[in-house]
Amino acid sequence: MSSPLLRLASASPRRRELLASIGFDVAHDIEVVPVDIDEAPLENEPPEAYVLRLARAKAAAGSQGTQLPTLGSDTAVVVGSCILGKPAGRDHAREMLTLLSGRSHEVMTAVAIQGPQGMLATCVTTRVFMRPIDEQEMAAYWASGEPADKAGGYAIQGRAAIFIERVEGSHSSVVGLPLFETAELLARQGVPLWRQGAS
Repeated sequence: MSSPLLRLASASPRRRELLASIGFDVAHDIEVVPVDIDEAPLENEPPEAYVLRLARAKAAAGSQGTQLPTLGSDTAVVVGSCILGKPAGRDHAREMLTLLSGRSHEVMTAVAIQGPQGMLATCVTTRVFMRPIDEQEMAAYWASGEPADKAGGYAIQGRAAIFIERVEGSHSSVVGLPLFETAELLARQGVPLWRQGAS
């Protein structure tokens, strides 16, 4: 059996799916090691600095005890300077969707890879335009169970796609990993996107 190429410091199935889409065999190429770090923003911390700090912290924590390049990532939904995390419950999710409804917002995803070249990191900002969402839709969306563990209370790759008018920037970054930039960082760390002779 072949050895892993990359350690992923995340339990997110979406990030595994995104890595699979660019050539990784998730079962053999990726070693998944979820990490638990404090994700509270620092006082007056700008959103970009926040996601970069968390991505680096996840990569550093996940890299303990291995020589494998280790990828950490963090995504935040941002309105103005306000960072929207995961909803604490139905009412909180409704507040978030009310804030996002009928306007644009930014989604910032940072990716960091600890490896032979040290810690490499970047942040990608994408603008998302959401149509107005009525109360009945918000209630039905919460009842679907989808928004409960999603930053900003929605999943662009799921049922919330019907709320999204357009995206300016990286769609994969909104899902959870900017693939173009991730591939560049992986290449700099010497991680191949597929194995020679792999099917």
